[in-house]
Amino acid sequence: MPHYEYRCKACGGTFELNRPMSESSAPATCPDGHTDTVKLLSTVAVTGSAAAPARPSGGGGGGGCCGGGCCG
Repeated sequence: MPHYEYRCKACGGTFELNRPMSESSAPATCPDGHTDTVKLLSTVAVTGSAAAPARPSGGGGGGGCCGGGCCG
């Protein structure tokens, strides 16, 4: 279930809620009971590296329009 971050306009605190995507725009109450809140824009950071898939060994080139390197 996704989590969403909110900021309370009354006390300035931020908090997160886990809720279904279908409820992402529903009003949220801060932990101190204030109802004047706004949903913050969240970003996703993806770090690390992924190895390129290994090429099969044996005949053939590397793709191109004809897939076998036979184009001139």
